[in-house]
Amino acid sequence: MKRTSLNLSVFTAAILLFLVEPAAAQPIKVNPTALNINAQGGTVAFLTFGGLTDEVPADACWCRELTPAAPDIGLMCDPATILGCLPTRYDQSVHSGTGGFTDIMSIPPSVARRAYQAAAEGETSSFHYVRRFVSPSGGPDQYVSVLLRLTGGGARTPFSLTSVTLGFDPPQTVTVVRPDELVPPIEAEIVYSGTGRLMGRWEVVLPGDQLPEDDDLLTGATLPAEARTLQRRYTQISTFNVFLPPTGRYTLPGPDPSRLPTRIPGQYFMLLRIECTDDKEDDSDLAAVGAGPGVIHAGAVAAFPLPTLRYFVGGTPDVQQSGGVSFAPADRAVILTLPVVFTWPVLSTEAALYRLEIERLSGEHILSALVPPELSVYRAPPLLVEKAGRDVVRWRVLGLDTGGKSIIESAWRTLRIGVARS
Repeated sequence: MKRTSLNLSVFTAAILLFLVEPAAAQPIKVNPTALNINAQGGTVAFLTFGGLTDEVPADACWCRELTPAAPDIGLMCDPATILGCLPTRYDQSVHSGTGGFTDIMSIPPSVARRAYQAAAEGETSSFHYVRRFVSPSGGPDQYVSVLLRLTGGGARTPFSLTSVTLGFDPPQTVTVVRPDELVPPIEAEIVYSGTGRLMGRWEVVLPGDQLPEDDDLLTGATLPAEARTLQRRYTQISTFNVFLPPTGRYTLPGPDPSRLPTRIPGQYFMLLRIECTDDKEDDSDLAAVGAGPGVIHAGAVAAFPLPTLRYFVGGTPDVQQSGGVSFAPADRAVILTLPVVFTWPVLSTEAALYRLEIERLSGEHILSALVPPELSVYRAPPLLVEKAGRDVVRWRVLGLDTGGKSIIESAWRTLRIGVARS
């Protein structure tokens, strides 16, 4: 009888242990699991990882061969075959969806070149991208890999942007126009992989508008699905919709210069906004990894914020010299609205640049900016509000010659920013 009771006790304990013991960690999945990439340049791809609980992403590397990660989960890179790791400046990864993680895999040309050289020497013409996930609760690390196949970068390669440069034609270091004068033509030099439709719009940030943040400058395909409609919108100038053949380079003409606003003096920012397009090679199946319903498109993905282009609208020298422009804000002013805009008259006809200096009364530097002499106006960024706080600060303007030497300077003026901080 005692033996039977002991056996029942052991059996009951085993059942309870089974019920309270946590389930084994489920492997993290990724989609797509394989991609074609450009062997002669960079490639960017939208990846979705699913099945995350408390795991957080760690490093991500490319390698030619995999090896078991035991006692961790999955296959890790063989250290002897690593081709490179994802640079921090290109890491646009973010948690998204239901237990999901969006990873913008940006393969540098140097990694593709090393993989190509290894293939030319007799190695396999494919390699791997491995993302490591770490559990803060002490669980095993998980390694998830994507197979990458070297190709010529044509139609079966993800349609991605690897470089975008904005400029005026002809190129100009500083572009200043008078009110109602035409801005020079604008163009965008685009380097890309794959093939697809380039769709988007040209927008302009007007003086007084809140400046865009980095997320506002990403292409639509670079953001997870739930964030694509949250980008800040500005004044739309024109739209474009062109098909890019698999040549790798394209010059996108800018909007009609006659449509660019130049009536209000101040600083303007031209924005190139590129929308997400439907490209099969860029599709990521959220349902396949348990991160959401259906497939998300990611044509025209990029691993960097798109550049902006500035131009200035300023008064004519005659108006400035006649006293039409004065120092502002006035001495001892309290600023109650943003942005903080500084203006000043012509200090010297020989000045090649003006330098605005803002500092604390103790002499601690807060902000400085170089402004072309034709403009004589500066709209301070939000950084000034953060650094100045509610303290009284002082500012002045210096006129510089072509060598950067000060030839004239204004008196110090004080101000305090009294608007509420968010």
